[in-house]
Amino acid sequence: MYPGLTMNEANYLKRIGKNIKELRNSKGISQAELAYRCNLEKANLSRLESGNTNPTIKTLFKISKALKVNIIDLLKM
Repeated sequence: MYPGLTMNEANYLKRIGKNIKELRNSKGISQAELAYRCNLEKANLSRLESGNTNPTIKTLFKISKALKVNIIDLLKM
């Protein structure tokens, strides 16, 4: 978790991570495969899915393209 984040901000990062994981699982894609498709380290994707890192717009764009979803689907609360 990032020091200085409010509880709402931290919860939002967790929600983004949960959305990524749910979409990935619904498409039958492993974490390793999604990381490969996005040119990310698997450990970084794992931190993203657990809400322990703040993704950049560029990273969210790569993930949305790899999952063939709209980027807004990753950000839904």
